[in-house]
Amino acid sequence: MTVRTAFLILVIASASLPAFAQTSGTPQEQAACRSDVRRYCSHVPRGADNMEYFKCLELNRDRLSRRCLAVLVEHGR
Repeated sequence: MTVRTAFLILVIASASLPAFAQTSGTPQEQAACRSDVRRYCSHVPRGADNMEYFKCLELNRDRLSRRCLAVLVEHGR
């Protein structure tokens, strides 16, 4: 798993509840959004705040794969 993918999962988890901020999400959630993060969020600097990845996904919401969008919806976004 890349650092960027780990951050994505942290963003998704932290978006629903602050208590999830330190979790990495399920392998299924990671797989669901991995290609979207690579495609739409490659401009986000390595080591950026988790919220930067979340903002990127939100800005690209209409382009996200159904699987990644389902993960966001599942976490209240």
